[in-house]
Amino acid sequence: MRKLAISLIAAGIILTLITGFQFLTKRKIVDIGSLEITASQPHRVNWSPYLGVGMIVIGGIIFLAGKKR
Repeated sequence: MRKLAISLIAAGIILTLITGFQFLTKRKIVDIGSLEITASQPHRVNWSPYLGVGMIVIGGIIFLAGKKR
């Protein structure tokens, strides 16, 4: 249980500090024989920092509950 709690706390800290990431996908616009035109389209994935804080709290509760036993 302590390993799970420590993992949740660490993941929560990371999710609180890094609130999202961005990646690019290439989309084919024109493909006529040897002529090919592509466009890069950005996509952003965001999450709330409250998610990370919640994971830290849950990990702390699990850590303290496992210590009492």
